[in-house]
Amino acid sequence: MSDGKNFVLGVFDDEDVLLKAITQVRQGGVKIHEVYSPFPVHGIDDVLGYRRSRLSIAAFIFGLCGTVLALTMQIGMMTVDWPMIVGGKDFLPFPTFIPVTFELTVLLGAFGMVGTFFVVSDLKPWAKPRIFDLRITDDKHIVAVDLDKNNMSEADIKKSLSDAGAQEVNNKQFD
Repeated sequence: MSDGKNFVLGVFDDEDVLLKAITQVRQGGVKIHEVYSPFPVHGIDDVLGYRRSRLSIAAFIFGLCGTVLALTMQIGMMTVDWPMIVGGKDFLPFPTFIPVTFELTVLLGAFGMVGTFFVVSDLKPWAKPRIFDLRITDDKHIVAVDLDKNNMSEADIKKSLSDAGAQEVNNKQFD
């Protein structure tokens, strides 16, 4: 083997066969790197053993930062730096702060979620994507198994994928 990453790919046509195959292959002791599909498959995250995403926690934190920033900015401007008491208005008019506070909360929450998603997913503008098989954007489901992260031999992994219903079992190497 060379210094690159070596994968074994199982190619599936049907999502029901795919779900059963994932369960069967994982029970056989194979660690699946990732499953690629041309469309969302209901229940695949449960079968792969993925935990619930914590992106909502990041959204809450960024939204809270937006709320604090908006209120701090408006209170600082309207009551400390340039207090304008005109026509008997309150010194600290919270109802007038609501639209700006809402908008800044949504803005920072959205930008924070997008940035967090890019960082967690390792999506960089300069990164070269790994394309396992061009058919994953058309009609095939691909189960990718990283050979370096499995204790089983390549032949055993290929047999496990074939026995689970893979129509093709291929090798793929990345530099």
